[in-house]
Amino acid sequence: MFSGVYTALITPFKNNKIDYDALKKLIEKQYKSGIDGIVPCGTTGESPTLSYEEHETVIEFCVKYAKGKMKILAGTGANSTSEAIRFTQFAKKVKCDGALVVAPYYNKPTQKGLYLHFKSIADAVNIPIVLYNIIGRTCVNIETGTMTKLFKNCKNIVGVKEASGCLTQMSNIIALNNNIDLISGDDALTLPILSIGGTGVISVLSNIIPSGVISLLKAFKKGNIKEATKIHYKLLPLLKTMFIETNPIPIKTAAALLGICELNLRLPMCEMEESNKTKLIKALKDFGLLK
Repeated sequence: MFSGVYTALITPFKNNKIDYDALKKLIEKQYKSGIDGIVPCGTTGESPTLSYEEHETVIEFCVKYAKGKMKILAGTGANSTSEAIRFTQFAKKVKCDGALVVAPYYNKPTQKGLYLHFKSIADAVNIPIVLYNIIGRTCVNIETGTMTKLFKNCKNIVGVKEASGCLTQMSNIIALNNNIDLISGDDALTLPILSIGGTGVISVLSNIIPSGVISLLKAFKKGNIKEATKIHYKLLPLLKTMFIETNPIPIKTAAALLGICELNLRLPMCEMEESNKTKLIKALKDFGLLK
């Protein structure tokens, strides 16, 4: 259901308010580049700093300008089950194609708690749901057994965005659930994940260079592994600088340098250290994105 390249959209701000003009231009850039879908209000979109109203307004705005051009997989996760249900219901109401639901963060639920959390959301809202497993942000791993139980008992849970970094776990997910969409949640691991049966990537990098990420997937799908590998290594230096500080600080800095949006982050996200910014600028120049 969810394959290809999806962009984890940044949320442009201006004077600490959402810059909808910049967001509209970013959406247009994405569909003109041939992106398969967008993911508003995820980690890259600074969702923890958005108010309820802003969160819902951004999702609805993306539907308005992207529906029919590409899929919208709305970030609707929260560490409160009731809050996650609320956002997921809203995504259904405004006709998103699906919801990306991250594992609860900070409160560190058990595997039983994770199962009950995701099942409650799936039972409450009949919309395709993609789980989001990112241990580095949540301190909990959605274990393969828990995922398998959810896939079996919740027909609208259709995939997982995997950012655990563990290819063994991802392989086991595919081995036990061969009809599930395994989506890379880490740009640097997209090629290895495709090689074990992954269906695509939810990309940070494609905010600024969608064509590069798309070309990697196209080459792989055509069976041109040599070309896909070449593209992977071409993108790698740029990818490294995108995570030299906490996401979305580098990607938003890069977007500002490229004129996509203003450099405006909401605390506790802050501007890059100058030494890291210098490395980012060099990577953008080396890639030919900056003069």
